[in-house]
Amino acid sequence: MKWLVTALALCLALPLAAQQSTTAPGGTLRVLDKITGRTQDIEFRNGQTQMVGLLAVTMTECRFPSGNRTGDAYTLLTVVYNNSTDPVFRGWMIASAPALNALDHPRYDVWALRCSSE
Repeated sequence: MKWLVTALALCLALPLAAQQSTTAPGGTLRVLDKITGRTQDIEFRNGQTQMVGLLAVTMTECRFPSGNRTGDAYTLLTVVYNNSTDPVFRGWMIASAPALNALDHPRYDVWALRCSSE
């Protein structure tokens, strides 16, 4: 099943590779704690790591289509749970298709919202 999702993600990423993208200085993620029901929007700079509950979230890069700053956000993330040595998520998240490559965790959901403009 995982290979199917990876193959689908690669197929959908081809149009992105064909168009020019611009790297933003950072972006915004939304985190949902499924136990408490609280959501939190968090601003990141590229390369920044922030703690959200028991998650350490690192946004490596945020991209958007060139010439369309309000267009879709693509964020490269690494998410570590409870100081584990292995991340629970590492990869690209797409704001318009959060389920395409989602964090699969029993307590938390994380998804990309947008890239920052400054």
